[in-house]
Amino acid sequence: MTGGGRTDPGAEAGPTADTEPFRTLAGRGRAEFVVKGSEFVGHAAPVDSVEEAEAFVAEIRETHPDATHNVPAYRVRADPFREYASDDGEPSGSAGKPILNVLSGQDLENVVVVVTRYYGGTNLGIGGLVRAYGRAAKEAVADAGTREAVPHETVRVVVDYDDSGTARGIVESAATEFEATYEERVTFEARVPTAEVGGFRDRLRSATSDRVELG
Repeated sequence: MTGGGRTDPGAEAGPTADTEPFRTLAGRGRAEFVVKGSEFVGHAAPVDSVEEAEAFVAEIRETHPDATHNVPAYRVRADPFREYASDDGEPSGSAGKPILNVLSGQDLENVVVVVTRYYGGTNLGIGGLVRAYGRAAKEAVADAGTREAVPHETVRVVVDYDDSGTARGIVESAATEFEATYEERVTFEARVPTAEVGGFRDRLRSATSDRVELG
């Protein structure tokens, strides 16, 4: 992404992915208000990756193509942990950073916020912009609600048909969600809590006499 006031601390910022629970959003949230003629619309969403965060930003920009600004910020658990904010043409430090401060101040991870602004003809000044963008982020997050989550990993499980019933039973017992594809061999894409991945892999190897392919 590009835009004025870009903030991307990258590898040195925030925690790294681990097995500890973390705070994220319970769902999508929205907030809308007007300050001196300028309309601000806050959009917040939980995400699982940088790619999902970028896709949400693109979605909001497509929904509001005529907006004066669509200002994004996100915090995503990855390796390394990723924080990003852009002022999207607003004065440096007046838009993206206040949104990111709301997310970090509430210790939220795997979350993205985009604040849309329709300029109303009156300049708000740096302080006014900081307050407005921060308020939009805070209210959108409040509308979404928060929850505690645990880190997950996606494990790819490939077996022959003879082992598919056994493998599916283990997948169903361990995965919070999964997809199965039956072709020449059977493939499961299983989303498993990070803390349980090691045991999950061991059970599959043992139950199939190590005939399973894991990715």
